[in-house]
Amino acid sequence: MTKAGLINLIAEKVALKKKDIAPVINVVFEAISEALANGEKCTFVDFGVFEVRHRAAREGRNPQNPKVIVKIPAKKVPVFRPGKGLKEKVQVSAPKKGAGKKVRK
Repeated sequence: MTKAGLINLIAEKVALKKKDIAPVINVVFEAISEALANGEKCTFVDFGVFEVRHRAAREGRNPQNPKVIVKIPAKKVPVFRPGKGLKEKVQVSAPKKGAGKKVRK
């Protein structure tokens, strides 16, 4: 789903115009982004948690030339951890592994 798809879906469900929904969606995304930039955690019960984690500096290798060792600097990365409600909803709606495959006889 894209941001435009989300706006369309919400507009249909709440019977409002897309032009009224779009600024609200933009503000929500901006608020989450600003909170993460300030080092805050965004918790949405049953949906999940957006947070910032510190990734330590490490050494890596260039795939083109594996003998060359490259230093990768430490950095902060945004992370999403799904909540219990989201995990359960995905499990209920997810197709079973192997479903839809033809079995050879």
